[in-house]
Amino acid sequence: MKRFLAMAILCLLTLPAAADKDGWKDLFNGKNLKGWKILNGSAEYHVEDGVIVGVSKLKTRNTFLATKKDYSDFILEYEVKMEDGLNSGVQIRSLSRKDYYEGAVHGYQVELDASPRAWSGGIYDESRRGWLYPLEYNPASKTAYRHNDWNKFRVEAIGSDIRVWLNGVQTVHLIDDMTAKGFIALQVHGIGNDSSKVGKTVSFRNIRIKTKDLSDSSMPLDKTIRQVSYRNNKLTAHEVAQGWKLLWDGKTTAGWRGARLDKFPNFGWTIEDGVLTVEKSDGGESTHGGDIVTVETYGNFELEVDFKITKGANSGIKYFVDTDLNKGPGSSIGCEFQILDDQHHPDAKQGVDGNRTLASLYDLITANAHMFVPTESTPKRNNRLGWNRARVVVNGAVVSHHLNGVKVVEYDRSTQMWKALVAYSKYRKWPNFGEHASGHILLQDHGDEVSFRNIKIRELN
Repeated sequence: MKRFLAMAILCLLTLPAAADKDGWKDLFNGKNLKGWKILNGSAEYHVEDGVIVGVSKLKTRNTFLATKKDYSDFILEYEVKMEDGLNSGVQIRSLSRKDYYEGAVHGYQVELDASPRAWSGGIYDESRRGWLYPLEYNPASKTAYRHNDWNKFRVEAIGSDIRVWLNGVQTVHLIDDMTAKGFIALQVHGIGNDSSKVGKTVSFRNIRIKTKDLSDSSMPLDKTIRQVSYRNNKLTAHEVAQGWKLLWDGKTTAGWRGARLDKFPNFGWTIEDGVLTVEKSDGGESTHGGDIVTVETYGNFELEVDFKITKGANSGIKYFVDTDLNKGPGSSIGCEFQILDDQHHPDAKQGVDGNRTLASLYDLITANAHMFVPTESTPKRNNRLGWNRARVVVNGAVVSHHLNGVKVVEYDRSTQMWKALVAYSKYRKWPNFGEHASGHILLQDHGDEVSFRNIKIRELN
């Protein structure tokens, strides 16, 4: 009998741990920080009652507790509790290289946001591209976060497909292939010189990962969650099913012509490595290669265009364009999503109250995220000299502009207010400006170098 019990105990001891039986592995042993390392800042991390506790500190940059091991495809689960007043997040597939801003941690961050903005569970690209999936893409999920309490996250990163759940609510469906592998890291965000935040904590527990047989464990696809893709000049199967079409194929001039030509301009525009660029010339409006427009016209639609400006650059994305108007100097006439380096181009100070700045309805309505997300910390979330995403939605008379996922302009072109705005603008000489049922979409030559890619449209009923 004793021998039988001894053999039974031996068998139990030699069986894989329960956490490994179904493929899950703990990233934190509950006792110490073995397998982890601190990067960038000098905030403190310690273990307390089976929990990793990060403590905020004055005058330090963002601090990260990173795994020593890198991960590519995985399902990650963890729980986190953060004191109000702080900001935090968990890095996935992230990097720290000496040749990149002296080792700055960069990569995807699953956001933890206790502010009234409520973007917990969104995806921020730390020290790189900024917000990839703010929860303005999925506002119904903003209520999932529990203040000053434990919150459970699930992150599925499989190929270019990244999905996030917060307390059982899906917050994100992101398609992006910039980084396929990297470490996982827990963040204590810098607090600058704000002494009221010293000593506040963010705590992590039950951190586990699965790296094999992921398809068997992956959550079912919820097609009601907005998928946001950053694949260059390619549509996902989901986008195709939703009715999206590429307006530019990334290689040729098909579907486009000069605004005053029956073909694409012979000079002034270049196509290279999937990027369409208007060349720098004299800074004049349509004085070099000239504007280009879609061959087709569009009425109700959702348009997305990724753009990148150079220092001091000016350009625009126009819609409801009638190329038969304005046969004289200058650009073709239409409503314009302004593209501008607000810091260095003088036009930012022209017009009325900034209505010629980036993402504004040019010379008519100033772009301002505070009108739609009152607690957002900035009126515009933009990467000044990097890639940004413009989105224009036309639904009958109602039109909106979005910059990097956040609405910044909305107007109704059927109202007396619209007519009054036009009457006070440079467009007052054009009858019924902005009231056309449809028109061409235009990319502007304003004599400065600006690049475009991922130009796609979805026509609405």
